[in-house]
Amino acid sequence: MDDNIITVKQALALVKSNDYIVTGLGACEAREFLLQLHTIAENVKDVVVSNCLPLTDYEFFASEQYKESFSVEGWFYTSGLRKAHKNGNISFIPNHLHLSGIKRLACRVPNIYVGASSMPDKHGFVSLSLSNTYEKRMFEAAEIKILEMNPNYPRTFGDVQVKVCDVNYFIATNYEVPELLDAPVNEKDKVIGKYIADLINDGDCLQLGIGGIPNAVADYLMDKKDLGIHTEMLTTGMMKLVKANVITGAKKQKNKNKIITTFAMGTKELYEFIDDNPSIEFLDGNYVNDPSVIALNDNQVSINTTLEVDLTGQCASESLGSTQFSGTGGQADTAIGAQRSKNGRSIIALYSTAMVRNKETNIKEEKSKIVCQLKQGAAVSLSRNDVDIVVTEYGVAHLRGTSIQERVKRLIAIANPKYHEELYQTAIDLLLIAKR
Repeated sequence: MDDNIITVKQALALVKSNDYIVTGLGACEAREFLLQLHTIAENVKDVVVSNCLPLTDYEFFASEQYKESFSVEGWFYTSGLRKAHKNGNISFIPNHLHLSGIKRLACRVPNIYVGASSMPDKHGFVSLSLSNTYEKRMFEAAEIKILEMNPNYPRTFGDVQVKVCDVNYFIATNYEVPELLDAPVNEKDKVIGKYIADLINDGDCLQLGIGGIPNAVADYLMDKKDLGIHTEMLTTGMMKLVKANVITGAKKQKNKNKIITTFAMGTKELYEFIDDNPSIEFLDGNYVNDPSVIALNDNQVSINTTLEVDLTGQCASESLGSTQFSGTGGQADTAIGAQRSKNGRSIIALYSTAMVRNKETNIKEEKSKIVCQLKQGAAVSLSRNDVDIVVTEYGVAHLRGTSIQERVKRLIAIANPKYHEELYQTAIDLLLIAKR
């Protein structure tokens, strides 16, 4: 194995103009390689990098001076990509998470895959550790396979093991696994969290995301019994529920007593919990997020958040108008899969209002997030045909099977009361609802 351990500088020397490089999602991105990628800018042109949920603002994409050498085509934006988008070399890949790897490979095959891994075990395997969203597919497809092996990365189970002999090069690293600390829970989060927790029954199987609202939901689930997990993302909140014996997986029909996920991000405590834990399986995102697979467990509950909902139920969860903010991720996958499940439910949560900066006055103003029409250019992440339950701090709107007129009334009922009359009048003007 010593023969294929190289330095970051040697790894960078393998990069050529017009190469396509794929790195891991979130905590599984190749940090040392990417931190130094900009240093070869004078030697290469038109190198494309695909990433997802990058946790660091790497110089190669953050600085406009490198845009002739590097561009990013990403599956999910974070703040660094949002800020760098104006440079003109950052572009979003529209996708549903369960098809993100497959469809991208149909378009372009990577020259290089570079990501993080655990240390080799006594059987001659390393683990791709904290994500198998698309990583193993891309690793197998790439011409050159490079892994930053790191003793701090957990050894995980599922379909994330690769043979040491199948790796072209290793880079020995020792940095700490990037953490995603718990978002603080505010009063609105608590109210919404309680509404959602009341919709969850003992024995339900959950998909739960990150942020203040999901954290509040987790806090209110401590009195539930025998919950299961089939989720896109494994979080610190879920770990706390496992340790409290709330999550057991005993009532699951598929992968009973197992936690099924495709990636994990959270605290150091979560990573320690995951390490060498045979009850957790990291499986291919194409499997985990396939709606037909999600539906195999009865009582599946999908909980996601959105940026804006119109009065017909369309959810804009990834863009502010035409400005890309995040990504579709698995929102449609899990929402559709949960509703196919026997007694399943899909929940979309949001605050009723947001503070939005007025471009003319540069002053932030309160705006309703339940609107008659989405902002011009907004991407619809979850269609109105697939929306089920919407929750704000003002209540719960059950939309499954409802007409447009019924939806208008139910969604206005959970909007901030100060916007009720304006929403009703505009809905009448748009012929969404008849005059009262």
